[in-house]
Amino acid sequence: MKDIIEIRWHGRGGQGAKTAALLFAEAALSTGKYVQGFPEYGPERMGAPVQSFNRLSDKPITLHCGITNPDYVVVLDSTLIKTVNITAGLTDAGAIIINTEKSAAEIRKELNFQGRVFVINASKIAKECFGKAIPNTPMLGALVRVTNFLEIDGVLEDTKKKLEKKFSHKPEIIEGNIKSIKTAYEEVQGG
Repeated sequence: MKDIIEIRWHGRGGQGAKTAALLFAEAALSTGKYVQGFPEYGPERMGAPVQSFNRLSDKPITLHCGITNPDYVVVLDSTLIKTVNITAGLTDAGAIIINTEKSAAEIRKELNFQGRVFVINASKIAKECFGKAIPNTPMLGALVRVTNFLEIDGVLEDTKKKLEKKFSHKPEIIEGNIKSIKTAYEEVQGG
């Protein structure tokens, strides 16, 4: 692993990009890694483009700035391809994980990107697992699979603990989100 791995999340307000970045950071922290997880704030509102970020390392992280050259880009809403330069700063050595019904080959061509492209229909998985097309937790599962930085069982355990604090009165939400992470982990495709 590089000294520091950087991840940029793209989504729309209300899709959970900030929450997914924080869940990823907390899961990594529980394994003893050094992490950062933070959103980029601006005039966000429901449906507006938003970004969140992660840094992951085995050593202390002393950077305190936005991420301009990510190793991985996670896209929660494929319509952002038309309005946001999601490949900005991403080299062909990087990878994109996108929530879409399209194939990895179709997305690679659409983006004119020569690096690795992974696809998962996270909105469909979310709808099936917990009744809402909020793609953040399935995209977390896809990221864990693509990066191989964290063990899926540890991520599931840590995420379940975090969700139990917020949704103790709604066990179906907790179990649905955990199922969506597992499903996306198993179904993400591309390379």
